[in-house]
Amino acid sequence: MKSNKTFWLLAVMLVFSLFLAACAGDGTGEDDPGTDDDPDTSEEEAGGDDEEAGDDVEADVDVDGDHLILAVSSDLVSLDPHGDNDVPSSNVRNNIYETLVKQDEDMEIVEGLATDWEEVDDTTWAFTLREGVQFHDGTEFTASAVKANLERVLDPAMASPRTFLYEMIEEVSVEGDYEVHITTEYPFAPLLAHLAHDAGGMISEEAITTDYEQALEEAGHDMSVEEYYELRAEGGEEFEEVSGDIAEYVGTYVASNPHGTGFFQLLERTSGEETTLERFEDYWGENALPGAVTFKVIPEPGARLAELETYNSHIADPIQPTDVSNVEALEDAYVNTQDSVSLSYIGFNMEKEPFDDARVRQAINLAVNQEEIIEGIYDGNGIPALGPLAPDVFGYDEDVSGLGYEPERAQELLEEAGYGDGFETTIWTNDNEQRVETALYVQDQLGDYGIDVEIEELEWGAFLDRTANGEHDMFVLGWSTVTADADYGLYALFHSSAHGATGNRSFVDDPELDELLDAGRREGDPEARQEIYSEAQELLTEIAPMLYVHHQNYLTGVREEVDGFWVDALGIYQLKDVTIND
Repeated sequence: MKSNKTFWLLAVMLVFSLFLAACAGDGTGEDDPGTDDDPDTSEEEAGGDDEEAGDDVEADVDVDGDHLILAVSSDLVSLDPHGDNDVPSSNVRNNIYETLVKQDEDMEIVEGLATDWEEVDDTTWAFTLREGVQFHDGTEFTASAVKANLERVLDPAMASPRTFLYEMIEEVSVEGDYEVHITTEYPFAPLLAHLAHDAGGMISEEAITTDYEQALEEAGHDMSVEEYYELRAEGGEEFEEVSGDIAEYVGTYVASNPHGTGFFQLLERTSGEETTLERFEDYWGENALPGAVTFKVIPEPGARLAELETYNSHIADPIQPTDVSNVEALEDAYVNTQDSVSLSYIGFNMEKEPFDDARVRQAINLAVNQEEIIEGIYDGNGIPALGPLAPDVFGYDEDVSGLGYEPERAQELLEEAGYGDGFETTIWTNDNEQRVETALYVQDQLGDYGIDVEIEELEWGAFLDRTANGEHDMFVLGWSTVTADADYGLYALFHSSAHGATGNRSFVDDPELDELLDAGRREGDPEARQEIYSEAQELLTEIAPMLYVHHQNYLTGVREEVDGFWVDALGIYQLKDVTIND
């Protein structure tokens, strides 16, 4: 089997321009992040625009202080923290909303909107809340708002892809204006890490109430929000009917009115083009240094580089690995490099032939040389992925060997599965340059085995929707384990309850794996948890639901006059203390 990097790189350049026009999909044909995933796709990586992001909001940008401008590859999908699981959305929301606790540079849990917390018993946590905190709409942050938020993300009407983060929560009780108790169904070790997740961002309770009021009215239900809450607490058929009726409308108001407690608030937004935030002057802590921040959507890598070079943007993200030298050649810009907890991967739809056969999935793993992808496409940026977890994530096991690259064994497995002469299939990607080139490389490599791979490029929103619906064969995506805990890196991607938008777009359904992942989130002893996750990773090598490519570094172009900017291991921009030196 050939493994000639020069050959396939030439093939990439020759084919790239031809297939972009031919394969672009709009999500409306019969041909679907972010978790990470790129982060949610968290997270799913990359992104795009979607009507859930809210109506366009226009205003004059007239701010007191520096106006920081970022050229980003993708638009956000939703301004609702209980919405989509993608990094572009999280990068904007991180400035608008705050969580009860947060993670510092070392991924340690520190104070957020809660100033203190303690484990009352195995299943109950008590949180003391920060006083004097105001939402952007002028209302006060209290324990009642915490209850409203956590119950909203768990509401079936919300149909949040982030429900899995909090589905173990049994009760949220208000013990006073500034004290709240969270009771879980079972001991849940990573609860604090989950509360630090973007999905734990606190929305104004008044905004949540308005959201439900509008949804009930639109659905034709003459019912108050309080009556709806009572119905929700009772459950039953009537609640299922009402929640189903309003599901289409829940989130509409919040998406256009993102009232959090963060140091920035929404100023204006033009869907697909740019989003501008302004400093929230009534912030409870030290105010943000920039007066405003604009996220300008520039999908084309060369155009983002030009934004940096021509002073039109202060920061460009991402910088393609092949463009690092171009940024370094500029006299007044540099590349900020950050190790990540992200994963890039090629997934298989295990509900479709021939990917319902583990031998076929293993064969494709063995047929593709991930080192060539990393060196030839990512220009050496990142490290090979042996499994889904990055080294800095709790639960990672360096002794899990993975499948490796064995072309001859790949052919043997295909013959054993009855596909010795190959088969026809498709691989989906969005318009991320490296993902497109990865698809081209896979197409070339699998062609050696008689596997005819058709590449289809979809718009980001359609890509997410349609892979969530299981319409694909293979797909290229990413995931970021934003809690730095194996529960998030494995449960969402591989548990049978997480099929679709939550993260399991490979549609893995393995009882033994489910049992391990359930046990891992219930076990309180760190050593026992590690053993469970090591076993789960070994099992995933056999199941082979995806081809793990690598854990990349985040590469961001930054102008020299920008001070105080950094990117955390989750890929989230830290903008609060940025200054621009004239």
